[in-house]
Amino acid sequence: MTLRRLDGILLHMAAYLITKTAHLVFVIAWMASVFYLPRILVNIAEAGDSAEVRARLVLMGRRLYRFGHMMFGFAFVLGLVLWLHFGIAGGWLHAKLGLVVLILAHFVVAGRWLKGVEAGRTLPSGRALRWFNELPVLLLAAVVWLVLAKPF
Repeated sequence: MTLRRLDGILLHMAAYLITKTAHLVFVIAWMASVFYLPRILVNIAEAGDSAEVRARLVLMGRRLYRFGHMMFGFAFVLGLVLWLHFGIAGGWLHAKLGLVVLILAHFVVAGRWLKGVEAGRTLPSGRALRWFNELPVLLLAAVVWLVLAKPF
């Protein structure tokens, strides 16, 4: 193996690791918003008649939702780079992407509920929202298992 070929391999490996690291950081940031937005909805549902508290929580939710969308976008683009440029593939990836679509759908539903609050609609009960908040935890656990085990 020539020195030039070895340099190319090392450069490729460094680019892969940097891209994967950035992808993971943005996924973690997105998941933080996926986990926290339903908690804001619980607080809104349980705020009672306090208009000031509800307004503050809605503002926090709007900012978090916007932040989450940006983080998802960056994670998505970097995931595409990993898939298309670095050749990440396998049946496990299709299963993982299916679960990510479910997590994204959960996030979008939470965002629509938040927008509904701004439009004067009521939220599900605090108890129902607490159960809703647990769904992405289970989905994320399955995603992590698929990524680590690559079972198929």
